[in-house]
Amino acid sequence: MSASPNSSPAISPGSSTGGPVPVSVTDFTVRSPIDLPGIARAGYRLRRGWPDLEGAVGMWLWTSPLERRVGSVSVWTGETALRGFVMWPVHVEIMRRYRRRGSIRAATWTAERYDRGEVWRVARRRPAAGTRSTGDRISRG
Repeated sequence: MSASPNSSPAISPGSSTGGPVPVSVTDFTVRSPIDLPGIARAGYRLRRGWPDLEGAVGMWLWTSPLERRVGSVSVWTGETALRGFVMWPVHVEIMRRYRRRGSIRAATWTAERYDRGEVWRVARRRPAAGTRSTGDRISRG
């Protein structure tokens, strides 16, 4: 990912964690630039609900409009919280609406601890190692 975050991290109240945390990064490339505004709005809608999600620690949104790419970096208290987000109805609805309009790369890993700077540095390198998917399933690298 060559982009920088477009937003300050959304931090959940009481999300302090001193131990290992799962991190997820997504990189979605749209086929048509006409879809970028809707996808960006959907991402910000997800972000508004972020502080209320159980196990959410932090999230950044990023865009690279000239490359037709958007994505996120999210940090969780555990794998169960990450799976809960993936199944969150708002997330499911957005994925159903847009998943066939481009391709997605996703990667997850466990950071030793939540360090915003280090999470972002690793996230910038990770999607290239992930696998690309263009259908109903998101691949994890």
